[in-house]
Amino acid sequence: MWQLYQFPLCPFSRKVRLLMGEKGIAYDLVNEHPWEHRPGFRDINPAGRTPAMLNSERDLTLSDSVAICEYFEETEPAKPLFAGSATVRAEIRRLVAWFDSKFYAEVGAPLLQEKMIKRLFYRQTPDATMLRHAMRAANEHMEMIGSLLDHHRWLTGTTITMADLAAAAHISVADYLGGIDWAGHDGVHDWYAAMKSRPSFRPLLDERMGPLLPPPHYGDVNF
Repeated sequence: MWQLYQFPLCPFSRKVRLLMGEKGIAYDLVNEHPWEHRPGFRDINPAGRTPAMLNSERDLTLSDSVAICEYFEETEPAKPLFAGSATVRAEIRRLVAWFDSKFYAEVGAPLLQEKMIKRLFYRQTPDATMLRHAMRAANEHMEMIGSLLDHHRWLTGTTITMADLAAAAHISVADYLGGIDWAGHDGVHDWYAAMKSRPSFRPLLDERMGPLLPPPHYGDVNF
């Protein structure tokens, strides 16, 4: 049995969880706080970051969300998530990289720093200027996503792919932290509602990060 080391608001872990759910791969969750620098976790992932995966029966460890997703895409061919022509697959990878790097840097990381880490671990007040910048960036990303959805049901076409899972994972964390203004983004709203209704997504909506609670609409599929 696989064990997935994660914490509830790690968007990269959420991306892996969505892939595992879509492919029907069983796993157990192990909560890991990478900022605590637990020595035992370094044995699983020397980089000390989530997600990381361990299969003791097979003496196998995996780390880095991109590497993990590619591994299961290659070894679990049911429900391919990098499907399509070479051009489509390139676009899927481009969008995954976009959310893992640009969206995370501009939206996810600032929100996590200001609303989770400062509040839960340092008892500090969030920086209002940083939050405004993150929410402004989130709105710009929503416009970009909306432009993609003007032409497709899903981000790269008529079939759900890894691009949708990556986008939904990052957006879900930002939404949990109150960083998404859904007004004026009807196409993205409808796409995200469809993502929230998928069985792979439901466990994410039920999970909470300690005393830090999401907005009331967060767990509502028909928000």
